[in-house]
Amino acid sequence: MPSQANQTTAQRLSQVMRWGQLTMVADDPGRFDPGFWLDYFKRTRVEGVCLNAGGCMAFYPTEVPLHPRSEFLGDGDPFGELVEGCKEMGLVVLARTDPHACTLAAAQAHPDWVRVDAEGRPVRHWAYPEKYWATCTLGPFNFQFMTEVTSEIIRRYPIDGIFCNRWADTKLCHCRHCRQSFTEATGKELPGSLNQSGELKRIYLEWWNQRMFDLWRLWQDRAEAIRQGVSIVPNVGGGTESALDMVRIGELSAMGVADRQARSGWMPMWAAGKNAREYRAVFGDKGIAGLFSVGLEEANRWKDSVQHETELRMWVIEGIANGFRPWYCKFAGYPHDHRWFEPVASIYQWHAANQRYLRHTANLARIGMVYSQQSGRNHIPAQPGSDYGEHGKGFYHALIESRMPFEMVHDQRLAEADIDRFKLLVLPNVSFMSDEQCGRLRSFVDRGGSIIATLETSLYDEQGKRRGNFGLADVLGADCIGPVRFPLQNTYLRLNHEAGHPVLAGLGDAPRIIHGTQRLECRARGRIDAAPVTLIPSYPDLPMEEVYPRGERPDQPELFLQTHGAGRVAYFNWDIDRAFWRFMAVDHLKLLINTIRWALNESPPVEVRGAGLIEVILWRQAQSMTVHLVNLTNPMLFKAPLRELIPSPPQKVRLTLPTGARPGEIKLLVSGKRAEANVSGATVELTLDSILDHEVVAIDLLEDR
Repeated sequence: MPSQANQTTAQRLSQVMRWGQLTMVADDPGRFDPGFWLDYFKRTRVEGVCLNAGGCMAFYPTEVPLHPRSEFLGDGDPFGELVEGCKEMGLVVLARTDPHACTLAAAQAHPDWVRVDAEGRPVRHWAYPEKYWATCTLGPFNFQFMTEVTSEIIRRYPIDGIFCNRWADTKLCHCRHCRQSFTEATGKELPGSLNQSGELKRIYLEWWNQRMFDLWRLWQDRAEAIRQGVSIVPNVGGGTESALDMVRIGELSAMGVADRQARSGWMPMWAAGKNAREYRAVFGDKGIAGLFSVGLEEANRWKDSVQHETELRMWVIEGIANGFRPWYCKFAGYPHDHRWFEPVASIYQWHAANQRYLRHTANLARIGMVYSQQSGRNHIPAQPGSDYGEHGKGFYHALIESRMPFEMVHDQRLAEADIDRFKLLVLPNVSFMSDEQCGRLRSFVDRGGSIIATLETSLYDEQGKRRGNFGLADVLGADCIGPVRFPLQNTYLRLNHEAGHPVLAGLGDAPRIIHGTQRLECRARGRIDAAPVTLIPSYPDLPMEEVYPRGERPDQPELFLQTHGAGRVAYFNWDIDRAFWRFMAVDHLKLLINTIRWALNESPPVEVRGAGLIEVILWRQAQSMTVHLVNLTNPMLFKAPLRELIPSPPQKVRLTLPTGARPGEIKLLVSGKRAEANVSGATVELTLDSILDHEVVAIDLLEDR
């Protein structure tokens, strides 16, 4: 870690490469061994730690009224003891607070600290109703009580920041403070629920965001007044589905903490990397930590469990490969199951040994996939049960299967400085767009950039008002002339191979392929370059005797292709991205990858050939570049836990060096094997015998003479 001299606390937080977290539980004081954890912090080579201090329970001798101490605390100060030991080791320290619950005594003394439901009833804590009440996020509990708790911790201990857990609950509170504040700010009554999309939900979320950022600034101002440089680092979730504005988070926070602790349900393994990309889109070059749990993260909340080693390792590796600094999190200082200690230590020791190749200065991807919080929050699904996020997931998985490096782009970050490093922007049903956003994308295409868009992209303004036509109709080469039609039953796409278009590569034996599930009625705006994909309309699927086509629509493109100077635009007026996510049809995958390659219209900076599902990420460091190859070839890719690692067959890697650089030493950082590479000018080629879980090709760069 760089010297802390002349660094601000925010800079030190952003520089930390490895984090550890211990969240004590009530009976830890007097039972657990602080020395054990200090030794484990050394063993895992952490540079920063997060230790829980107070909020719903204090682990230090607090003097704030109604701030309950652990009943086992006695005269001890386990938080202070751990802080002292960590500071002696030179570690950055965050104090964890959690304000989501208060005790019965606090609720009786201050009823306005408690969340109130739509019927006016105080809300007991859902998991421990015998002892706790749920607190109001936007009332005096946070703005007054937690401000005093935060202030006390900063005054007493030499910490670098406060990590605020569960501080931003979106659940509606109907207490008098919330009702009054919302009406004063908006002139409207609080909605009864947030289950329905619409104008009132949008207004509520804007108000809620403003109040949450007011609270953040209050805590930060109080912290600075006590000791200059202390940072408030809220736990904010993140991504397309986040209720908090990710752009404002990236501007305010010294570092990012992505709390996606493990997989659950049918979550794909690459979700950790997707979260990293989403955070990087708004945090830029600030450090971003991927907070992971060593246990299972299912709805049953087995908090003292230990995840299978293979699952745990792959989840952490997927985050590291995509730019996360690892942050392990353990609840309870007296562990019941030790099986996680060695796997985590092994990952961290490898990370420390290779960290000069993991401190990235730039991602070298030429493809950016746009994610839109304003579309995600306000989208009204055309089809009941339709999940807006499925559009992005489908394109994301297709990009991974393409093996082409890509990044994520926030739709509020479309300035030239944000997007001109990309040749291609992908817009998965980015339906809500302001005129300014449309203008920025139009200018991107005018400057030679390419775009792929789907379904209702730009059909609504930023407030959710439907336009008479696409905001980007001229760019997409299509006019909207009707509503979204769903669900499409027994509908197909005719592939016009006589057009000889590259988007049909690998589909030569298919005269037709399946359509999607939703389609927008469109017509070509003027001349289009080609119509390789046209409509075969729906026809009956029962009784079976009636299952035959009633004609085709060769005049109706279902993929609009245009060339704008050096840029190319592809528009699907249907949900190919969402349909691919739902059905994983290989024909859709081929069409997506072919369209990506056509629109990119240049060789990617790195090409990896071989069998299997290999994710490819390309990074630049100060004096090196690295290619991360994550082997996702596993039947449990979409369902935890992974039980075993399946080695890939050989992979051929071809890499183009940055302009003005020549290769020095070439290393394989995971296997440790000798890298046998062929170098020809700016091209480096090598073959990897196999990838078990992860390989990193690291190339030291020398200045060209």
